[in-house]
Amino acid sequence: MAKAYQGHILYTKDPDRFEIYENGAVIVEDGKVVEVLKTLPENLEALEVFNMGDRLIIPGFVDLHFHAPQFPNLGLGLDKELLPWLEDYTFPEEAKYSDLDYAESVYTRVAKEIWRQGTTRIVLFSSVHKESTQLLMSIFDRAGLGAYVGKVNMDRNCPDFLVESTMDSIEATKAWLEATVNLYPKVKPLITPRFVPTCTSELMRALGDLAAEYNVPVQTHISENQAEVDWVRELHPESADYATVYEDHGLMGDKTILAHCVHNTDAEIEKMSKLGVFAAHCPNANYNLASGIMPVRKFLNAGVKVGLGTDVGAGHKVSIASVMSTAIQASKIAWLNSDRTLAPLSTSEAFYLGTKGGGAYFGKVGSFEPGYEFDALVIDDHRLGVTEGRTVEERLQRFLYIGDDRDIISRFVSGDEIMEPTK
Repeated sequence: MAKAYQGHILYTKDPDRFEIYENGAVIVEDGKVVEVLKTLPENLEALEVFNMGDRLIIPGFVDLHFHAPQFPNLGLGLDKELLPWLEDYTFPEEAKYSDLDYAESVYTRVAKEIWRQGTTRIVLFSSVHKESTQLLMSIFDRAGLGAYVGKVNMDRNCPDFLVESTMDSIEATKAWLEATVNLYPKVKPLITPRFVPTCTSELMRALGDLAAEYNVPVQTHISENQAEVDWVRELHPESADYATVYEDHGLMGDKTILAHCVHNTDAEIEKMSKLGVFAAHCPNANYNLASGIMPVRKFLNAGVKVGLGTDVGAGHKVSIASVMSTAIQASKIAWLNSDRTLAPLSTSEAFYLGTKGGGAYFGKVGSFEPGYEFDALVIDDHRLGVTEGRTVEERLQRFLYIGDDRDIISRFVSGDEIMEPTK
C-alpha cells in the first residue's frame, strides 16, 4: 500500500530555490517517491497516512567524506596542519583497527552517531585492514543506512606499523572486493587509495584496474594542503598536475570522489567537469587544519558535481547541517578575498549540496522528485524558537544553524523508518 507523509515539505530540485509544500504530502510506494501534493486526495482508501503535523519533512543528509577510524580523534590535534596531524594523530589511531574488538566498539558508535545526526547516506574511509573494513560494512548494513565503504591502500610514505607491501595491498583489496561487492543491498565497496603521496604508481595502476574489473567507484584526496600539492609535484614531475596523476592511473571517472579541492588549478577543475568527477567540499576540516577554502563557486560554475563532507576527524562535527552552515560562511570569506566574482552560497545551494548534490553519487537520492528514494528526516523545530510568523524556509534555515539531533524525530532510508542502531 502506498504511504502519505503529511507536513511541511521542503527539498531542492535545483540549487537556486527550495520546493516548498506547506501542509503538503509526499506519496511513497515501494520505497520511492511517487509525487508531492499540496493536499491529500479525497479518496484515501489506497493510502496509509502519517500526519507529521506542523513539522518539517526534508531529504536525508548525504556525507561524501568521512574517516570512520578517526572518530575517536574528534576534537584532537586541530591546532596542527594536515601532514603533522596525520603523523601525530591519524596514523597511530588507524593502526588500532587490526584489533576487531576495538574496531567493532568504535564502528558501532560511528553508526549510531551518523544515524543521530540525520545522515542517511555516507561514503566512508576505513583503514588498511581488510577484516575490520568488512566489519564496518556489516555494521552499516545492520543499521539500515546507505553507504560506500573503502579499504584504504598505502604502500609508501607512512609509518612502518601501517605500510603495506604493494602486492599485499593489491591482493587484500581484490579479496575484499570478491567478498563484498554483492554482499549487501545498500552498503557497497569502493576503491580507496589514501592519496598520491602514500601510493606508488604500481599500486595506483592496479587499483584503477580493480575499479574497472569490479565496476566499483573510487574515492581519494586531492589538493587539501599546499605542502601536499608541492610534495605530489616532487613525486610525479612527469604529470601536469595532481589530478593528472590520478587520471594517468585509471582513477578518474564519473564515480570518483576527490575530497577537499582547495588548491586545484583551472585545468584540473575543467578536467573534473569533463570526466564527471565528484568534489567533496569539507569546510570544517579545511578551517581546522589551516588548509584554505575550496572556491566552491568556481567548481559549480564549471559544472563540477559537488557534495559535502564532514571529514571526521579533521572535521569536528558529524552533522552535515553544520557543514552546510560552514560552507556558506566559507564561501563568504572566499568572496571577500576574491575579486567579488565568486558569489557566496545561498541557503538553498548549501542544502542542495548536502542532499541532492551528494545524493547523486548514490543514484536518485536526495530529493522528493518522482522516482527518488524516499530518504527523509522529520524535523520538529519548536524547541528552537517561535514558529508563528516564520516562513517554512526560515524555520529550516534556523534548524541548519542552531538545531541538532534532538530536533530530528524520524529518519527514513528507501522508505523504511530507521531506528537507532544497536550492536
